[in-house]
Amino acid sequence: MSILVLAEHDNQHLKDATLAAVTAAKQLAGFAGGDVVVLVAGSGCHGVAEEAAKVEGVAKALCADDAAYGDALAENVAPLIVGLMAGYDALVCPATSRGKNIAPRVAAALDVAQISDILSVESADTFTRPIYAGNAIATVQSADAKKVITVRGTAFPKAATSGGSGTVEKIATTGD
Repeated sequence: MSILVLAEHDNQHLKDATLAAVTAAKQLAGFAGGDVVVLVAGSGCHGVAEEAAKVEGVAKALCADDAAYGDALAENVAPLIVGLMAGYDALVCPATSRGKNIAPRVAAALDVAQISDILSVESADTFTRPIYAGNAIATVQSADAKKVITVRGTAFPKAATSGGSGTVEKIATTGD
């Protein structure tokens, strides 16, 4: 099970929310075997991709460097991700404003249900998430072939920023 993680960054540095998403992706990949790949979409973001490739557990960082991704507009980033999803079983996004803006668009384009704000990975298709304003925890299971997931950053420990030996691969961009 190959997992694509959307990197949260400012075109200069990787944000901590991405590290928690990588931990969740590693757990998800652990159930079925597979790699964790981080997508860094931005403008002048090659340094961030190099930083992401060094994160423990990351097999590869994809670098989509284009001025159209500089502000991380969902209208530009979502089509890029949809195009990449043919090679991945799941998209994992941090539950930040960026992730919560992009993930629903990707889920809609793939015609799958989004699984929001997960707190834990129980199996390859089962997760826990808060409901009723956090007063209850629901266990949800998805039968969709592709998973689109947002990860609550405080629920997962941050992956180590060193110790990884991933590579950086530049990818073609879809632009604006």
